[in-house]
Amino acid sequence: MTRQRQLIYNIIQRADDHPTAEMIYARAKAEMPSIAFGTVYRNLKLMVDAGEILHIPVAGEPDRYDKTLRPHEHMQCIECGRVADCDPGDLKSYFSSKISEEIVSYTLNLFYICDECRRRQKREK
Repeated sequence: MTRQRQLIYNIIQRADDHPTAEMIYARAKAEMPSIAFGTVYRNLKLMVDAGEILHIPVAGEPDRYDKTLRPHEHMQCIECGRVADCDPGDLKSYFSSKISEEIVSYTLNLFYICDECRRRQKREK
């Protein structure tokens, strides 16, 4: 693994915010000033293809990346755009049992207002 790829991987492993490619680039640049955005983007694709990280498409926002490889869902704050983990259980089996068909895959968009935004809204009232 190259030094650049290892740095990018480490940044994702330390992250608790499902960072975008741009966020990962800014964090990598702080540690390795010579790194290029193209290097970050190319390595993210390689890591996703290798199953080392997850790629999370986000509606209306830049895609995110996740260190958690176990099956789980994500939800997006409608105020700040934050993406958080969510584990509603085995939805494939649930949906399959409801429609009597095998679900191969699905896309589920969950939107919420995070605690921080909810507290801010209360202060502003």
